[in-house]
Amino acid sequence: MVDPSSREPVVVTGGAGAIGSFLVRSLQASGAPVTVVDNLSSGRREFLEPLLSEGSVKLVVADVRVRERYESTLRGASALWHLAANPDIRLGTADPTIDLEQGTVATFHVLEAVRRADVPTVLFSSSSVVYGTPSVFPTPEEYGPLLPESLYGASKLAAEGLLSAYARLYGLRVYIFRFANIIGPIMTHGVLFDFFRKLKSDPTTLEVLGDGRQAKSYLRAEECVEAMRFVALHAKEPVNVYNLGTRDRLSVREIAEKVVAANGGRARIVYTGGPRGWAGDIPQQLLSIDKVESLGWHPRHTSAEAVDLCLREMTRGA
Repeated sequence: MVDPSSREPVVVTGGAGAIGSFLVRSLQASGAPVTVVDNLSSGRREFLEPLLSEGSVKLVVADVRVRERYESTLRGASALWHLAANPDIRLGTADPTIDLEQGTVATFHVLEAVRRADVPTVLFSSSSVVYGTPSVFPTPEEYGPLLPESLYGASKLAAEGLLSAYARLYGLRVYIFRFANIIGPIMTHGVLFDFFRKLKSDPTTLEVLGDGRQAKSYLRAEECVEAMRFVALHAKEPVNVYNLGTRDRLSVREIAEKVVAANGGRARIVYTGGPRGWAGDIPQQLLSIDKVESLGWHPRHTSAEAVDLCLREMTRGA
């Protein structure tokens, strides 16, 4: 188990990202020395300020596939949080090598670095898309077979397999967190970011991919971090798999209407049609969170509340 109050060193890959930076701040606030490994391809140095300026967090700018660039930082670490990955599902469709290299291959190299440095615990950010299009809602962790429909989902599932094998072969304890849609005011991709970007380009029209009936659950980034750290403290199997999300979901149509209202209410919403927003999109998603709630963690906001809070924050920052 990973004690959130521990002052032992930890390493976070992808720690300059929108979720990773929340995690880094949370770990640092607990007194743990934190080293971030990030190539800054989608993460941003400013997300970690002022922690970098004051020296309470160390940043190693490196690609996690190049172990010699960061392997020494793992020596003496109590845990490695592996969040580094391509953050945008659609990018992998255009270039099929992206998720293979930045997901599967990257995870292999991270696990090899962990094994060689004798780090006892690895915690991994997976995704709800490993389930593919499930026939059971809410979808529990034991659902199967897992048949992802995107290369992003396939890379996350492959990484889960590597984590499980390394746990059994080398005595690691691993945590696999299957995220619902994670949102926050500093996200650099996702539906809210996309809608704000489109309205900034054309305030009169908001194009929505699909028919707007796609419905998913939305969890705040800081609540996602709280859930991960809670599970890390209380779950103790060699391989721990947990869904993280909310108990409800929100349609893309509802989100589009909220975004338009938050931006003055003048834009016309136009739908491109079809049940999916893009190739590999999973139109309907609702994770069962019974397992994490039975452990004692509960989300503080519904999906609608989480979206409304983000809209207020994004509107103020616009």
